[in-house]
Amino acid sequence: MELSPKFPATFAETEGGGYYNWAAAESPVMGEAKVAAGKLVLKPRGFALPHYADCPKVGYVVEGVCGVGLTTPENTKDTMTYIGLKKGDVIPIPYASVSWWYNYGDSDVVIVFLADATNAYVAGEITYFLLTGPLGHLAAFSPEFIAKTYQIKVEKAKKLADSQKGVLLLKLSEEEAKTIPNPNEELPNIWTQNIDASCPDVEVNNGGKSTTLKGSQFPLLEQVGLNANHLVLAANATRAPSYASHPRMFYVAKGTGKVEIVGLQGKLVLNTKVESGQLFVVPKLFMVTISADEQGMELFSIVTSSR
Repeated sequence: MELSPKFPATFAETEGGGYYNWAAAESPVMGEAKVAAGKLVLKPRGFALPHYADCPKVGYVVEGVCGVGLTTPENTKDTMTYIGLKKGDVIPIPYASVSWWYNYGDSDVVIVFLADATNAYVAGEITYFLLTGPLGHLAAFSPEFIAKTYQIKVEKAKKLADSQKGVLLLKLSEEEAKTIPNPNEELPNIWTQNIDASCPDVEVNNGGKSTTLKGSQFPLLEQVGLNANHLVLAANATRAPSYASHPRMFYVAKGTGKVEIVGLQGKLVLNTKVESGQLFVVPKLFMVTISADEQGMELFSIVTSSR
């Protein structure tokens, strides 16, 4: 298996920000492990158009603040939930849930999505379905059908379908931004937990700490079938070798270090440096150890099981 850490490739970049993904073609192990990942960067007033995806996933806020509107398939009759996110927040996104994302802050927001791609259309990748814009469903239907469905005139249906020219990401004008309220980041909700501020499972003086969110503690995480871990290593600290019964995917959020993975027949299959912004996959039952350099290291990871 090719297990080398990878940076994401550019999927789309606009004035409002960018979306970057780890393609299975560049990292075949993601397809084999049935995992997928992407990174969303929104500039101030950046807006990600409403969409849904073919993978359940968790989002981790690496930096910045963001508002997200979310409706799950089970709650389509309810009002869309509008949640405030900040650095360290983890938000599970159930399969086929509709969401839109807006950066109401003064600096870029960076969110990494790690997903279970067991039922993905493309092995090892997240496929998004847009609801609006040139690539959206609405624009693909005939104006006559839209007019009949929503009981409006055909001319208005054409305007409704064609007026949004942005694709995936756009930057709102100052006037448009005023129509979106800022969410309360501190308001308790069932959708998010701040893993950076959570009580660690393990903490060692001058060594670091490890914090895991499990489905038993976080019901929405149980729904997406994942668990999440935040590992902080102090300068020159090492995480003892460990393995899991399901594949694991690690995103390096900060710092640099070294990763070693031992696979079948006790063979060392990876021994390499890793740095901030890279992602690597550890296949099920493979043993991994991680060591930080002098500046320390932070990693966010998932296991494709809620246990």
